[in-house]
Amino acid sequence: MTVLALIYLTVNQFTEKHPAFTTGGLRSLIFNEHSNGLAESGAIVRIGRKVLISEEKFFIWVEAQNGGQK
Repeated sequence: MTVLALIYLTVNQFTEKHPAFTTGGLRSLIFNEHSNGLAESGAIVRIGRKVLISEEKFFIWVEAQNGGQK
């Protein structure tokens, strides 16, 4: 059985850890998650009003936006 160690961060925690993403830019991606495919990635989790971001799933989604090219 494989156990995933998913790390969830708030928007502010995520932008502090990854300064390439601004708070406003990240909030825009989250606001438009149903049109940009972010919702289907499972990277965004809501618990009440709190929005959490799965680091691993978010970066998998980011890579997919570039066609998976490196």
